[in-house]
Order: sequence, then structure tokens, then C-alpha cells
Amino acid sequence: MISKVYFIRANREEAPEEIARKAATIYLELGLNQKIEPEDFVAIKIHFGEKYNTGHIKPRWIIGIIDEVLRKSQRTFLSDSNTLYVGCRSNSVDHLRLAWEHGFTPEVVKVPVIIADGLVGREKLEVKTAGIRIKAPRISSAFLNSNAMVCLTHVTGHVQSGVGAAIKNLGMGCASRAGKLDQHSVVHPRVSTKKCRNCGVCSQFCPAEAIVQAQEHVLIDDEKCIGCGECLVVCRYGAVKMKWDEDSERLQEKMAEYAHTVKSHFGDKICFVNFILQVTKDCDCLAKNQPAIAEDIGIVGSLDPVAVDRASIDLVNRSVGKDVFRQGYNLDWSVQLAYGEKIGLGSQKYELEELK
Repeated sequence: MISKVYFIRANREEAPEEIARKAATIYLELGLNQKIEPEDFVAIKIHFGEKYNTGHIKPRWIIGIIDEVLRKSQRTFLSDSNTLYVGCRSNSVDHLRLAWEHGFTPEVVKVPVIIADGLVGREKLEVKTAGIRIKAPRISSAFLNSNAMVCLTHVTGHVQSGVGAAIKNLGMGCASRAGKLDQHSVVHPRVSTKKCRNCGVCSQFCPAEAIVQAQEHVLIDDEKCIGCGECLVVCRYGAVKMKWDEDSERLQEKMAEYAHTVKSHFGDKICFVNFILQVTKDCDCLAKNQPAIAEDIGIVGSLDPVAVDRASIDLVNRSVGKDVFRQGYNLDWSVQLAYGEKIGLGSQKYELEELK
């Protein structure tokens, strides 16, 4: 199957209003707006950028898309899920404040910002699937309670998957913190004895009763631990850590399975718009500004997340004249695309149509 991918040239030197017009042009061409009903909850999935990060999608770039969606449903909201690591986006209060700092305020974007997995990342729904890597993906509840989704993604490199684009935004970005744990690690959490206050909160929330209080810090019983990540979520001191040792291939496959679960929930009421502007070596979770590794290219959109990512990567690498993503971390980023194609997430074969 050959998927249609729409492309429009753009760069950061253009006025935000012009970029917003181009993004809306791509979005309307995809046809999702015609399927949205007035009572639909419409989630506009986006990454608000980590503190000090400047590469993320800018709020004024997406005003055109938001205006079009609002014409169909007033139940539209911007959303992301909390992070697995401890930082400015690991709880909803700090996450919302950071979104405001980056300009995602009601005065600018005209819609609410809702963090999809709740205050500390525990609001999730499990979906039974026939996945090979993941049998019960744990998805942030606000996404699975929505009727339609517009997935807006900033294309970047990534330290664990080589490329971070629509598949990552859908699979990792829509997962709850426990779901992110599913994808990142097959080992159990560990306790930092220096940071642990021995307060016992984690043991109270542990569903497997795998955490006990020792003399100076808590201990996790590996035989009882089910890897749910609840202790990581509730610890306020950053004392519970993960071993980031999941190899890239398995992580990409799990990410694709999570993405398939989310896409399947929305059926034909989901679309993908990738911004290929200020493409950086690392994703927007990095808390600093990064130089671009390629010239600004534009915006691409599709109903197929595999195709839109394949097109995005091809456009970047052709413009540079080499595989700039593999150069970043020497990871085979194609695993997520090939596996996504294998499980029915989409197709790597695409037809690119350029718009004005």
C-alpha cells in the first residue's frame, strides 16, 4: 500500500502566521476536520518542550490548525503526558507552568492544556492487545477518553531510537509513566540510598507489596516487583531510579506497538503533522538549546504515521546528503518503521505531494 504524504516548504525565518497558514493547509488536506463532530473531544497531541529547550513547536505555528478544529468542536484541547524522568514535566502542575512559559496560554492557543495522565502520571487505561512485546499497553487516560486526535510532532534525532517523530510522539508520548517504563526498561526500579527519605509513601502505593522499609532506606523485592512504575511516580525526592538499559531495537518495537494501540483507538479520526524545522540531534526533552543538524525543510502530513516519518527522514537526509540521524548516535532508526509496517501501523511506501 502506498500512503499519501503532503508536503509544504517552510522555514523559521517566515512569520509565525505564515507557518500557521501552511500547517493548517496540510491539516485540511488530510480530511480529518470533516470527520469531527461537535460533541467530540479532540486531543491535539504536542510536546511543550523541556525547560530551556527552544526547538519545540511554537504555539503560534499551530494557531491555524487549532482554529480549524475549533470550528468543528469546542471540546478541543492541547495535551501531553508526564515524563518518566524527574524534572519540570514529571507532574501536571510543573508541566502546565512550563507550557505557559513556552507560550501555550489560553490567550495565544485559545484552548485548554490538559496533561493526559493526571497530576503525577498515574491516570492510565490498560488495553489488551495481541502485541508481541506488549500485551497490555498503559495509555494516558485523557487520550483514550478522546474521540479524535491531531498528532503534531517536531522531528528530531533521539539518543535511544535514533529518530523521534510521529511514531515516538504517539507511542511514547501517549503512554502513561508506567507505559513509558514498559518501553524503556525490562528491569525493575532501584532505590538511590542517598536520596531516599525512608518516608514509606512508595510502599503504600506498591500494588505488589514489593517495597519494604529498612533501617535507612526502602528496599525493592525483585521477586515481587511487577515493574508497574508506581513507586517512581509517587516518590517526591527522585529516589527511585530506572536502569536505562533497554536496547534500541526492543524499545523501538515496543514504541511502535504502543503507537498502534493509540492509532487503533481513534480509527480514521487521527492524523499526523510533522514539523521539519530546527531538526536537532536530540529530542525536545533536552533542557537546552541545540543547533540544527539540517536546514529547515517544511511541514509534512499524512493519515499514516509510518509514511509521514519515512518521508520526514528522507527529506532531511536528502537535504544533507547523508544519514544525519545515524551519525548522531549510530542507531538503526529504521527498526520502528519496519516493525510498524509489520504490525499494521502504516506503510513505508509513500507518494509525496507538494502544496503551496
